[in-house]
Amino acid sequence: MEIETTAVHAGRRIDPATGAVTPPIHLSTTFERSPEGEYPRGYSYSREDNPNRRALEECLSALEGGKEALAFSSGLAVVTALAQGLEPGDHILAPDEVYYGLRKVIGEVFAKSGLQIAYVDMTNIESVRAAVRPSTRLVWIETPSNPLMKITDLAAVAAIARQANAISVCDGTFATPILQRPFEQGIDMVTHSTTKYIGGHSDVMGGALVTKYDNYLFERARKSQQFGGAVPSPFECWLTLRGVGTLPYRMRAHSENARKVAQFLTGHSAVEAVHYPGLPGHPGHEAASRQMSGFGGMLSVQVRGGREQAMGVAARVRLFTRATSLGGPHSLIEHRASVEGSQTRTPQNLLRLSIGLENADDLIADLEQALRPIG
Repeated sequence: MEIETTAVHAGRRIDPATGAVTPPIHLSTTFERSPEGEYPRGYSYSREDNPNRRALEECLSALEGGKEALAFSSGLAVVTALAQGLEPGDHILAPDEVYYGLRKVIGEVFAKSGLQIAYVDMTNIESVRAAVRPSTRLVWIETPSNPLMKITDLAAVAAIARQANAISVCDGTFATPILQRPFEQGIDMVTHSTTKYIGGHSDVMGGALVTKYDNYLFERARKSQQFGGAVPSPFECWLTLRGVGTLPYRMRAHSENARKVAQFLTGHSAVEAVHYPGLPGHPGHEAASRQMSGFGGMLSVQVRGGREQAMGVAARVRLFTRATSLGGPHSLIEHRASVEGSQTRTPQNLLRLSIGLENADDLIADLEQALRPIG
């Protein structure tokens, strides 16, 4: 079955009570026992399982080509669940440009847990290999990265993790299963902030963890989900599943629009650098071409000057919205260093763009007028 068909059908069934094609929302928190005290329908309490959550998990697992999926209340709830599953003294290997929320979770929430973490340039395979320790248990990969759109060779890092007897996890939020297939590259588990492209409408928060095979970290994450309470509501699951149906076509449109915007920005006199893996001059273009079927809707641009010039461009846009997050139909622009705070590694002249589903010519015209005063 092709992925477009999977996106529409996986996890959905015609409602046996009414014949409804769109799945109903099951708001009940509790479910009936049989006279024998069993749960013949498979549900007991909504924190532990719910029909809408199960449908979403089945769909996401099928989309990734995985064995099983867990839906969480946010992407960072997935990070938290995985960290909870590790032991004191366990070592994590993560990209030096990892999403700042992961640094917050490991460095602050779990500061007293005894976990060890090393941040390494994952575009350099030898650096990754050298950073592995006997205690390494988790190798976290983010590709394309946020916000510089660096590309990690998934197959190469997966092989290093396997040799170290560590579990590899790829954050697939920017690419989605439509554009990147981590399991086919040897990755063990994939995580998503479903708030972004998978939900697709900037109206629902969630996260997901998908595994290729049974493993102890996935099972511990399941316990964190069910008994730690980091579960999405039935309505949030319903909204996310609704978004999946159009995901293949949205991702192609996002990618095409981003390609056109990136090409425009590359030739602009007010621009110092454009970070988009679809550009032939991008350092990770060759690797991205091998492991991605499209280059996604995210890009970053460094304007000539510093923070003041970048903030000025963001202030002058009329069609782009100054907002955090990504993956919805509206195009968004953000001065990423301001969001990440004083410890940011992001250049002060960098703006991150989430390219939406508007007409690309309109987006280009908006950026052209916003850049004019400095170019």
